[in-house]
Amino acid sequence: MTLRLNDEESRRLAELASSEGRTKQDVVRLALAERWAQLHKDEQLGEVLERVLPKYRGLLDRLGSA
Repeated sequence: MTLRLNDEESRRLAELASSEGRTKQDVVRLALAERWAQLHKDEQLGEVLERVLPKYRGLLDRLGSA
């Protein structure tokens, strides 16, 4: 795979790598892993809310109008 960055993106990546003591490749891999984990976490939260909200809808409505 080839990652094409403009000059500014390349500078930022190099700066991040240097400040973290990592290679540029490691910084990109870590960013990918973090982004994937966040997406997965968001999906799980959505699934939980779909199950839980209907159960407590009446209570939430009463609390919202109080």
